[in-house]
Amino acid sequence: MERIAEQLNAGEREVSFTLQLDREEVHRGHLLLVNADNPVRSARACLLPVSDAGNMHAFQPAIELEEVCMRHLAALLAAVQASDDIVVVSGYRSQEKQRAIYEDSLRDNGPEYTASYVALPGRSEHQTGLAVDVGERKAGELDFIAPSFPDEGKCLAFKEGAARYGFIQRYQEGKRAITGIACEPWHYRYVGSPHAQWMKRLNYCLEEYVQYVKSFEFDGEWLEWDSEGPRAAAYYVRAEENGPTEISLPVCGSYQVSGNNVDGFIVTVYGMNDHATARR
Repeated sequence: MERIAEQLNAGEREVSFTLQLDREEVHRGHLLLVNADNPVRSARACLLPVSDAGNMHAFQPAIELEEVCMRHLAALLAAVQASDDIVVVSGYRSQEKQRAIYEDSLRDNGPEYTASYVALPGRSEHQTGLAVDVGERKAGELDFIAPSFPDEGKCLAFKEGAARYGFIQRYQEGKRAITGIACEPWHYRYVGSPHAQWMKRLNYCLEEYVQYVKSFEFDGEWLEWDSEGPRAAAYYVRAEENGPTEISLPVCGSYQVSGNNVDGFIVTVYGMNDHATARR
């Protein structure tokens, strides 16, 4: 949900305007929290074949990703000059595909391993098209469930540059008690910029970040990005249980609104006037 904000003529006073979003919009956007407690509820995103990017190698020819996610993944690979060194192992999965992977893992690897590395059907980020598994491209057999993605070479360059292009390592070391999934160095999730940079700076997983953003509201303090790139800020709006939710927006250059897949919306504004001091 990205739109260009209305601009005021020179000399007019600063005003805000409002949007009205239906409750179902909580389950759409790039900042969706999908886990065992928050299943996928949105319709399938606009998907494109990875092969359309032109600079990505895919483990299977039919792999697809959400179009914005795919565009930024291609840019990240180009920036770190890793297009020939990293392979896309897995992208979008249907409910049926996720169920088959889950059941195959139960049969081949057992329940403990499967609970550590494979999400339940209906509760997998791969069903949004915003999650991508990547692996080191080299001769030999590749592990589909846990591909090799070491902290060296082009794989390390990818990890270090991911946040600038809107990606986070979704399942980090030490976060399993929160995410329910063991550390997966190969699993990346597109959340957009500057949210990925904020999460990296705070050392937050997505569960922690979605909760943290709730402390910032339109009429209070905003979470503000104060590093390189365009100036940006974010705040949270709780969704109405019945009827549309009214979202206030400031005068700004552009904005994005994403549901969190739980209970509300995260609003990101760019090129806005001074509003609040950043909380760090």
